[in-house]
Amino acid sequence: MMFKIEGIRVRSFLAAGAFAAATLLPSAPSSAQNRALPDFTDLVDQVGPAVVNIRTVEKVTQQGNGEMDEEMQEFFRRFFGQPIPGIPRQGPRSNRPQPQEEERPRGVGSGFILSSDGYVMTNAHVVDGASEVLVTLLDKREFKAKLVGADKRTDVAVVKIDASGLPAVKVGDVSKLRVGEWVMAIGSPFGLENTVTAGIVSAKQRDTGDYLPLIQTDVAINPGNSGGPLINMRGEVVGINSQIYSRSGGFMGISFSIPIDEAIRVSDQLRATGRVSRGRIGVQIDQVTKDVAESIGLGKAQGALVRGVEAGSPGEKAGIEPGDIITKFDGKSIEKPSDLPRLVGNTKPGTKSSVTVFRRGSSRDLSVVIAEIEPDKPVRSSEREEPSAKSSASAAAKSMGLAVSDLTEAQKKDFKVKGGVRVDAASDAAARAGLREGDVIVAVGNTEVGNVREFEGALAKADRAKSVSLLFRRGDWAQYALVRPAR
Repeated sequence: MMFKIEGIRVRSFLAAGAFAAATLLPSAPSSAQNRALPDFTDLVDQVGPAVVNIRTVEKVTQQGNGEMDEEMQEFFRRFFGQPIPGIPRQGPRSNRPQPQEEERPRGVGSGFILSSDGYVMTNAHVVDGASEVLVTLLDKREFKAKLVGADKRTDVAVVKIDASGLPAVKVGDVSKLRVGEWVMAIGSPFGLENTVTAGIVSAKQRDTGDYLPLIQTDVAINPGNSGGPLINMRGEVVGINSQIYSRSGGFMGISFSIPIDEAIRVSDQLRATGRVSRGRIGVQIDQVTKDVAESIGLGKAQGALVRGVEAGSPGEKAGIEPGDIITKFDGKSIEKPSDLPRLVGNTKPGTKSSVTVFRRGSSRDLSVVIAEIEPDKPVRSSEREEPSAKSSASAAAKSMGLAVSDLTEAQKKDFKVKGGVRVDAASDAAARAGLREGDVIVAVGNTEVGNVREFEGALAKADRAKSVSLLFRRGDWAQYALVRPAR
């Protein structure tokens, strides 16, 4: 039977479905069916007062009183013979109004109260570039906040308001957070204050940042939610809502939060010194692929491939070389490249640490003194046009599409290598593997090569049925190429 009222049709359909389910399903419901959906009302009452709305203001420069400037008037006088009607001609520049600063709303975000004396945590991008930060509490009291410090690398910021006796959040244990667990967010999406959304933890340890493994959820997060808390069912903050994956600018089911333990570590430094101090060893790293790991005897794809070492850095002083694979730092395994900067970054500068590297088929332990991080240096791509020795191409090299020559002393100094061979031409299999003219091959498999003779000898011993691993330098960078010779 058809109904004209949509709501009746839907209710009738649901009723029919419920009747069918009642007749078809077993009489004993499963344990999952017995579980009730979570009730967030108590959590909202508990945590809501500690969540704040953050508005930012920026100063912009206004030009005078809106009159046409003298240069534009001169343009019209030259090409049209007279000033534009209705636009008064301005007098001397000394009499013109000076540029004035005007404050304009910049954006809206969220935050939460860390301590009862007025410290508030939010995202660094919420307060970035703001000349004034305004914090509004749940009871509608508004305060001008002072920026204590912001760390763009982790997107964490702390501001301070002049108040006391404030409701503060409870900090949870992120290590106990489980995938599939219910979580809740409170914030100001699109400027709508004290909006509550909920969902589940979709994944942990998402690698979307250099220094922080993020929590992924399906909690609805939109612009304005940034800086608000992610809360577990015990009313504890486990993260700061920071990023969304979106093609439209709105929520699409994937949100990311900064783990609260990492954020607290950053906020403690910001409150103490106004900045974050991180360790560095001065190496550029890359991923270790499965093929490379197998070809050099590493076993499985793990660790961080060292592509370059900065001159004078702690890494260079410790003996780390381009082409090394760092597998452990202070005894902790490096499973993927992003593990290394997190471990090193969390190490206090001046600390003496151990680094385990895999080099030429074996592991060795090195000692490195951690330095403090500094702005990234541009990668130098240097290759002097020096006369090189006559190119050589043995049968093995030809099968790879390679022509190589010995390095001059100047080239060795330029590339900071003791030996190797310069690629004078790369085609066929070598070109497909990524090699090109000007590269310097320093090892074949796990065998170092100092000149063309050693290079040809190592190639002659290589298994022609398998891909040959070549470690090469390009400028300051080192990487592996897997070349399959023609049979």
